[in-house]
Amino acid sequence: MRKQIGPKLSRLRLAQVQATVDAFAVLTVRPAPPRGWLKLIRETLGLTERQQAMRLGISAPTLHKCEQSEADERISLKQLRKLADGLGCELVYALVPRTPLAEVVEKRAYSIAVQEVEGVAHSMTLEGQRPTADHIRKQVASRADELLSGRWSDLWR
Repeated sequence: MRKQIGPKLSRLRLAQVQATVDAFAVLTVRPAPPRGWLKLIRETLGLTERQQAMRLGISAPTLHKCEQSEADERISLKQLRKLADGLGCELVYALVPRTPLAEVVEKRAYSIAVQEVEGVAHSMTLEGQRPTADHIRKQVASRADELLSGRWSDLWR
């Protein structure tokens, strides 16, 4: 059985990961070159396919296929890392969330809280005891806070 991470550690981990991925966010603004980074860097350095292939110890047709695979987004990270190294480059790999991670978790908790509270409010309405909108809003906020202070893995069941 895996040890569960408590809410404080979850929030700390979230902040640390968010800070790390934020550093990469500026990179997501620019798309990769249409013919790929490998070819762009190689050509910028003035290397022909044949010259670069010799430096890597592979054939020119193999290098051509690798560059095409990168441009088509079919290359493996292992292969791309090796080819980048051959150009004196580092491969930078990251997943950059489109939405801040804290916001994703909070929205999920809020969504669950709304479902739960609205379900109870609906039952109470059928009994002629519908709570006020303000009461429902407070209950949703309270339940969302409860969910966020519990195991976050429960948010995704």
